[in-house]
Amino acid sequence: MENNKTKWQRLEVFFEFLIFGIIIGVIEDLIAVEIVADVPVTWSVVGIIVLIAIPFALLGEVLVDRIDFVSIFQKVFKKK
Repeated sequence: MENNKTKWQRLEVFFEFLIFGIIIGVIEDLIAVEIVADVPVTWSVVGIIVLIAIPFALLGEVLVDRIDFVSIFQKVFKKK
């Protein structure tokens, strides 16, 4: 059974990646809005982008945390 320190460490890593995902999502969405849309980037636009980026960052973090990609790749690319 995991002790409290290990649980807190996992939670800390989860939030670090979540915040990093939100920041990267906001940056790439701001770039997309600036390139594609003929709209000035205002605080309102930034707020909408943040609200859109949060669920995608959360979903991405949950998927990455739950799926063991190494074992999947080993099964797919295993020599027979």
